[in-house]
Amino acid sequence: MENLSTKDIVKKYGFKFSKSLGQNFLIDDSVLQDIVDNANVNKDDLVIEIGPGVGTLTKELLKKAKKVYAIELDSDLIPILNEELKEFDNFELIHKDALKTDFNELIGTENSTKVVANLPYYVTTPIISKLLKENYKFESLTIMIQKEVGERIAAKPSTKEYGALSILVQYYCDVEIVRKVSSDSFIPRPKVDSIVIKLNKLSEPKVKVKNEELFFKIVRSSFNMRRKTLWNGLKSIGLNKEQLEMAFTNAGIDSKRRGETLSLDEFGKLSDSIYDLQ
Repeated sequence: MENLSTKDIVKKYGFKFSKSLGQNFLIDDSVLQDIVDNANVNKDDLVIEIGPGVGTLTKELLKKAKKVYAIELDSDLIPILNEELKEFDNFELIHKDALKTDFNELIGTENSTKVVANLPYYVTTPIISKLLKENYKFESLTIMIQKEVGERIAAKPSTKEYGALSILVQYYCDVEIVRKVSSDSFIPRPKVDSIVIKLNKLSEPKVKVKNEELFFKIVRSSFNMRRKTLWNGLKSIGLNKEQLEMAFTNAGIDSKRRGETLSLDEFGKLSDSIYDLQ
């Protein structure tokens, strides 16, 4: 069994990288190993990989998982992946846009599903939002993403990184930063560093709210203009002045605070308080 490196495979097929698809392939084996080890894949797991590139991470996952579905959008990579991974009978390649994929169709009745991906920077937030908000049955997501986005996901209240994305992910998951990855670890080399992050999906969201849609609407409105007070951010939420005052009072939150100072729990209280008055 030939064990070619990412660079070797790219050279072998004369593969041309696509800027529009944000292709940066990992060439550092230590990072590859850290992703696989932290994903904690075993023979009971179905693994869904998004953006397998030339299949170097895929190959390591196939050695450990019950089955791997790899979702790849780039037509030029399909023959390469099929050729390089043909010896594995637990491999299935899906030529599709991950944002248009129904993951529950793939998961079916599997008990343990893990997502592993080196996500293109430009689709990181839409893919994470889709995976979490559409209620797919995942155990964990071990993903390599832009460092700045990883820091936003893991951020705590009252920091400049803390925002709507922090709340979204921390509502559904426990967040663990695995390691930072230098831009030298990729071909072609991106302009920014990356981070490997593991999101362990909670069986129940971290806070219980009466209306999830309203909760996320309040979060978005509170961060739309970071320098604004909560009062100014939430004026258009659908309550009159007296009701909005009452909502803040009932939640025990000062309306002069900024959204970036509120914890997940406080956003939950404020959301339920506004819901009760609508």
